[in-house]
Amino acid sequence: MSGKARRRQVFSRKVPENDTRERLVCDACGWIHYENPKIVVGAVSTWEDRILLCRRAIEPREGRWTIPAGFLEEHETAEEGAVRETREEAGAEIDGLVLLAVYSIPRISQVQLIYRARMTRADTAPGIESHEARLFRWSEIPWPDLAFPSVHWALGHFREVADRDVFPPFTNPPGETGDMGRRR
Repeated sequence: MSGKARRRQVFSRKVPENDTRERLVCDACGWIHYENPKIVVGAVSTWEDRILLCRRAIEPREGRWTIPAGFLEEHETAEEGAVRETREEAGAEIDGLVLLAVYSIPRISQVQLIYRARMTRADTAPGIESHEARLFRWSEIPWPDLAFPSVHWALGHFREVADRDVFPPFTNPPGETGDMGRRR
């Protein structure tokens, strides 16, 4: 640094003027740091009559099965993010994405955009976040070992519209908040 000492910013939690929620506010300049929900993107991907699932190699819920999904990155579309996550977690390529559902998980401040997609080939290979990537027939899905409520919802919603080309996106099932069995 050029001899000038950098001024250290200190933030306090308070309700800014004309706001209704507590925020982190810079004590020196008043700049407000907004903490907003994270967007998760994923896909229920199929090859013929089988559904792609990954066994998680990371927490939370390591060892449990999930659809390929993860946080949307800056400067990518939701569809690009779902394609990337499927490639990263399952080594699979997908296309034909159609929005299946928009789930709200307020406990962890997430909005999940889940697509229906087709795999371009049957090849899978687990990425660094997956112990295993595998195709399951409906009757083979390890239901008790699914990682999250939203995975159950997405698979059920997928099944409801499996034979339809056009449908409105689903939302959380009535009364469900994604709180791992606890209802609000």
